[in-house]
Amino acid sequence: MPQPTQRVPYGYEPPPSSTRGTLIYYDSFQDTSDGELEQALITMQQMNFSRLVLYPLHEQTVKRMSKESVAPFYQRERRLQDWKQHNAHRAVIIEGWDGKRKKYTPMEAALRTLIDHYESPYFLLMTPEMANQFASFSIFEEWISKISLVLTEEPQQLHPRLSKFSRRWRVAGDTASGRDKNASSDRS
Repeated sequence: MPQPTQRVPYGYEPPPSSTRGTLIYYDSFQDTSDGELEQALITMQQMNFSRLVLYPLHEQTVKRMSKESVAPFYQRERRLQDWKQHNAHRAVIIEGWDGKRKKYTPMEAALRTLIDHYESPYFLLMTPEMANQFASFSIFEEWISKISLVLTEEPQQLHPRLSKFSRRWRVAGDTASGRDKNASSDRS
């Protein structure tokens, strides 16, 4: 069925979109509470992202990254689906690609897939522990130039690469300039 033609005045340009890019929450979601998910949604809205992508990790990926056991993927994914249905927010997407693979997925492969499917710019929402693990990988320096990090809370310990690239990450709810002021006063 053909779409009706819209008429606009000569020289009309659509208003620029007030939202931009994708916030990707990369985590196992084993111990993530509803409050933390709500905080991720608030962060998405405060930073004007067009969507929040929840990327739960397969249990083999978690086991290889952190040596801890987690509930099966389908249980963690179902919990996220229930949370999403309860909030009824259409900008939240639960990415099940890691679960479809049913095996260990290197972080680089996951990031390439996410970048292929969602609009830029890309911000990766992570816990400080996950960010330290990401910084320990050899691919970190390549990817930190393509994406920015948003940490769920202020880290207690920083990996040296996170310190080196401190301008490429911020804490959710904080402004980057506020963190930089604190960081520079700590270094003095």
